[in-house]
Amino acid sequence: MRRVYLPFGESDVVPGMDAGQRKEMIERHRDSVSYFGYSSEALYWESRGGQKIRFEALAEIGIRPWDSLLDVGCGFGDLYSWLNGKGLPVDYTGIDLSPDILAKGLEMNPGLKLLQGEVFDFDWAPESFDWIVLSGTLNWDLHDDGEYAMRVIDRMFKLCRNGVAFNMLDHRNIDAASLLELIAYDVDAVFSFCKKITPACQLRTDYLADDFTIYMRRSEQA
Repeated sequence: MRRVYLPFGESDVVPGMDAGQRKEMIERHRDSVSYFGYSSEALYWESRGGQKIRFEALAEIGIRPWDSLLDVGCGFGDLYSWLNGKGLPVDYTGIDLSPDILAKGLEMNPGLKLLQGEVFDFDWAPESFDWIVLSGTLNWDLHDDGEYAMRVIDRMFKLCRNGVAFNMLDHRNIDAASLLELIAYDVDAVFSFCKKITPACQLRTDYLADDFTIYMRRSEQA
């Protein structure tokens, strides 16, 4: 990855994935859901346990009961169920590119607000949600040196009232040859990018060896 990123200005038109990238992502997950069904493997997580550890790190940004929350790349909506199990019911909206994953998620949670698309597909006003979270979605290698990921981070922060929490794979603890279709990130470069958007950032590397989480807040008190 390049080591210097600049946040996008308010007037910029920020594109999402191109048609080929979207098609590949949708087909990949159609195949995985068809093969694995409702499981962490369908979402390319190694285990349900690792997924829950990541959820806990995200929630510790300060999510409170009945806050509004946008889950970017929500998969089956498992974060919603996990938060409820922890006594943190939220006003939840999940978005994902895969119609097959969303259909399975609605089977598990009828009535849950799950929308098909990526974060650039929706014309939400700035600061529409208290919190925006993302778990794992940016780990797919789009062969763009991480530029799409930086656009997503910038867009998410524009949409939050309180803050953003997201995770990525940590390049320091992963053999690049093992990544295949995934990408691991330079922690310092991503954190520097986030601090250009807001100085109220926090980096966490204390929960899984190959992962990191960044909190971005509107203010230190959020």
